[in-house]
Amino acid sequence: MLKIYSLFGLILITLLSCGSRQAGTESGKDTPESSIRQLNIPEFNADSAYTFIEKQLSFGPRVPNTQAHREAGQWLASMMDTYADTLYLQQSRVRAWDGNILNIKNIIGVFRPDMQRRILLCAHWDSRPFADYDPDPANHYTPIDGANDGASGVGVLLEIARILSENEPGIGVDIIFFDAEDYGIHRLEGRSDEDTWALGSQYWARNPHRPDYFARYGILLDMVGASGATFKREGYSMMYAPNIVRQVWDIARRLGHSHMFLNRDGGYIIDDHYYINTIRNIPTINIIHQDESTPHGFFPEWHTTDDTIDVIEISTLRAVGETVVNVIYSE
Repeated sequence: MLKIYSLFGLILITLLSCGSRQAGTESGKDTPESSIRQLNIPEFNADSAYTFIEKQLSFGPRVPNTQAHREAGQWLASMMDTYADTLYLQQSRVRAWDGNILNIKNIIGVFRPDMQRRILLCAHWDSRPFADYDPDPANHYTPIDGANDGASGVGVLLEIARILSENEPGIGVDIIFFDAEDYGIHRLEGRSDEDTWALGSQYWARNPHRPDYFARYGILLDMVGASGATFKREGYSMMYAPNIVRQVWDIARRLGHSHMFLNRDGGYIIDDHYYINTIRNIPTINIIHQDESTPHGFFPEWHTTDDTIDVIEISTLRAVGETVVNVIYSE
């Protein structure tokens, strides 16, 4: 998936700046609150989300224009058709940075279409065609499995879709699996073009499945399954939807997950949410693993052939999934 830091000018100053408010109590410890539990919020099954990740990987790298991509897309569409009240398949052709025409499919599940008040949940379902950060140069043009980078967000949202199908929410919910997020420019090209990433969400933002579509806010899940994951307050999320960031991080803290949802500001990342914010004007945040100990700022296996099922940790899936479920059913 694309993750490009905007490290120019004043943005560089804010990249790793600490938040001014401490999470939890004055001692910094989590204080789960019984009030959140009293809402009879459905339980998130992290084992189910893990199984959904395994299934995606079983097709092989989900690179547009490949058989694995077509088969994985058919399976995802069938799952959403089972769970959602209404299914939209948004198919199009887009031109990639290398001149290739990509056949893409955005998969959209609608829950409670009768409700005017809506929220948007999203992730990307394709995987990177190039392991361009692999330590072995021989792998730099090898497609990756994308277990964490792509499949983890989809796995969490599929489990949430199952929950929504069995427990009617009090608000309309739309789940979108964006395509061609990770077909961005190869790093060895020596040039930067941020708009070569997130092609599916750029297309949807300009051509939504309903012309009048709007949601109160959106949540993007990206790289939400790795062991030791840390989620900082991403820069564009704070720029366009600071109140939603605070709401989600506060719920995570109350549930005891502030060791992952850090009370710190992170980098500015061009991702699907950027185009939802800037083109569609829906305030959307990005829950994304950021790791300042790596040279690229993401989990160690990012854009390598090692982004396999072995990097996925059940407890991380549970923390993210439980937080988002509480957000939905607290509305």
